[in-house]
Amino acid sequence: MSTLSYEILKQDKETHARLGLIRTRRGDIITPYLVPVATLASVRALGSDDLALLGVQCALANTYHLHLKPGDELIRKLGGLHRFMNFPGPLFSDSGGFQAFSMGFGREHNISKIGNIFPQETECHETSHMSLRERKKTGQTKDAKNENLTRITDEGISFKSMTDGAWHFLDAETSMRIQSNLNSDIIMAFDECTSPLSDYDYTKKAMHRTHDWAVQSLHHHDKSQALYGIIQGGWFEDLRRESTRFIASQSFDGIAVGGSLGNCKQDMHQVLDWVVPMLDDRPRHLLGIGEIDDIFEGVQRGIDTFDCVSPTRIARRGSLFVSPKAGGCPENKFRINIKAAKYRDDELPVDPNCQCPTCRSYSRAYLRHLYDAGELSYFRLASLHNLYFMLRLMEEIRESIRAENFMKLKNKWLKKI
Repeated sequence: MSTLSYEILKQDKETHARLGLIRTRRGDIITPYLVPVATLASVRALGSDDLALLGVQCALANTYHLHLKPGDELIRKLGGLHRFMNFPGPLFSDSGGFQAFSMGFGREHNISKIGNIFPQETECHETSHMSLRERKKTGQTKDAKNENLTRITDEGISFKSMTDGAWHFLDAETSMRIQSNLNSDIIMAFDECTSPLSDYDYTKKAMHRTHDWAVQSLHHHDKSQALYGIIQGGWFEDLRRESTRFIASQSFDGIAVGGSLGNCKQDMHQVLDWVVPMLDDRPRHLLGIGEIDDIFEGVQRGIDTFDCVSPTRIARRGSLFVSPKAGGCPENKFRINIKAAKYRDDELPVDPNCQCPTCRSYSRAYLRHLYDAGELSYFRLASLHNLYFMLRLMEEIRESIRAENFMKLKNKWLKKI
């Protein structure tokens, strides 16, 4: 019997957007929802009491990193991840396969999930069908000269630890065992995440490897946990459709879309247009994506949940979210740079329309001072604001679907009127 169920509460009449309810063994998740990322059992700079203050429904932890530090066996002995981090709600965990990208081709190709995930953003239509070799010939890739720290075979993935230089091995069975020790509620099948610069032949090979590992994950996973299968195939229509058919044919509790999503955001939209209409009514998760425009585009196409480290990561670097009423727009990515000199004596809160703990109590001038002085309290206050901002946006999106005006809200934010 599945430990997860999903119910569509409202379907948007104009788009594929849907208001939904995921029921797990540790509580419900009302969707669409951006899942905060707690990589090392903590949303960076915040405690679980902060998450409760913000009304966080669920979070996502990183299998590979927790396996290395402090160790999944230790977490199991201490009562599992929920008790370890004192978080009572549902927890997702990824498979560890993303490290094949971030420590492998991600380093080699100088591509990350934050910043330059879409390496050809301004030239995507001219280069999207070019192979890595062809792009290198035309000078359209960065020569990162970074060591690839992974070795991938059909059996699994070996990783070289950047901490002590030791090699570690993950396969589907190991990934399932680690996630069982963590005792997370929604887990991901083991997969290989390819680079946007991987050519067709390699992407196809990685996809078939992912399919084999998906079957193994179904066999080995802890049946008390809900398991999502991951669709791969890069930015190649036939591979994405093949992967969607295969993953959707398996008895997964939910479906995740992962891997390379092309060279620009229009490519990502195209991938979702290929994939989502082929899916049934199981919950759908888009891995590693969470910018404001991406969320609107994903929700419009029927995605239920997202995860991204961006809100807290950019907060630590001085970027704070502001709404359209406070000057936020697609051009500035709905952000202000608190480091700017103009905020030195600015008495306004970050966003005058925001009711987060930070905006209710502190000015831009104070936050700029904290950042400039290197005060650790800045990181918490900034992270509280950015996470609250995104959670309220998701709430607004859910309400717009309920009220049948989702596209009106999207156009208001993205200025597509």
